[in-house]
Amino acid sequence: QVQLVESGGGLVQPGGSLRLSCAASGIIFSIYAMGWYRQAPGKQRELVAAIFGGGSTNYVDSVKGRFTISRDNAKNTVYLQMNSLKPEDTAVYYCNANWGGMRYWGQGTQVTVSS
Repeated sequence: QVQLVESGGGLVQPGGSLRLSCAASGIIFSIYAMGWYRQAPGKQRELVAAIFGGGSTNYVDSVKGRFTISRDNAKNTVYLQMNSLKPEDTAVYYCNANWGGMRYWGQGTQVTVSS
């Protein structure tokens, strides 16, 4: 049984930071591409950042220089460090695992950026 469990969301003021974590179980974590997606009310889900088995990363333009994705294969965990947060970063953030057509999602964690 595959499980992706996100944590670390919450309410933060503009300019603040949060670190999201996603703990995976039931998969060979090291071979999976891991991603963070987000979905704001009334908008489509978008890919925010991805990290591949070899460690290479991709980011959506709007978060480049502010967000950092990383993974710890020993802990089966992927992280998203979010700095300089803006109100437009407010969304539900989802963890995703993808390999060979196999795709899994976490339940999501709410991030709200507001003063």
